Amino acid sequence: MNEPAASSPPGAARSHPLMSIGEVLGQLRVEFPDVTISKLRFLEAEGLVEPQRTAAGYRKYSWDDVARLRFVLTAQRDQYLPLRVIRDQLAQWDAGGEPPGWQRPALVAVGPGGEVPGRSVEEPESSQVRLGRADLVARSGIDESTLGELERLGVLVSDPPGWYDADGLIIARAVAGLAAYGLEPRHLRGYRSAADREVGLFAQLVAPLVRQSDPAARARAAETARELVALSQQLHAALVRVGLRSTLGR
Repeated sequence: MNEPAASSPPGAARSHPLMSIGEVLGQLRVEFPDVTISKLRFLEAEGLVEPQRTAAGYRKYSWDDVARLRFVLTAQRDQYLPLRVIRDQLAQWDAGGEPPGWQRPALVAVGPGGEVPGRSVEEPESSQVRLGRADLVARSGIDESTLGELERLGVLVSDPPGWYDADGLIIARAVAGLAAYGLEPRHLRGYRSAADREVGLFAQLVAPLVRQSDPAARARAAETARELVALSQQLHAALVRVGLRSTLGR
């Protein structure tokens, strides 16, 4: 639930305005459309930002807090940095001043709940997206026979009774793109096997957090899983590039 904005002296509002968590969400969503209020609260729990609190306990963010959050989100998205590395960098900058390049973001009109026009406040999770078979085929570019083959090989799995989530659409679109270069579903079986091995490995790392009843622990589990996936993608891409160098003559 979004927190209401608290009033502040007119002069202070003009010089150093403080924002509610919903207003901060509206600012960041222009550049980071997937960020959520839960994510902002998680980053606070991890000590990456420390917003002020009103007497009623509501969070109030400064422009420096917004710049700090933008740095954290950029480092995660563009550099795949884990939170412990980002935390160390922030600690160094806190000791010596702001890092170069931090700028106040431009103001963006937001609704009373912090929503940006044209964007929903809560982006749906992948598991909340439901696509029928015909919709998946139409939106991905694969045909019915290819879809059937992907399911037979276990590359694409539907949720009973035959629904596909957002990740299913991503898989289908990637398959369609690879097919344009001549790769067939049978060539992709190794991807499924490799992914299953990673799932087993990563599950061992996040399972202890998932088993805890503390919501903060579950949030850390989700963030850990996200970081592991991002690092895995980075590693896989680098290994493929290295492997292709001899073929490319580089």
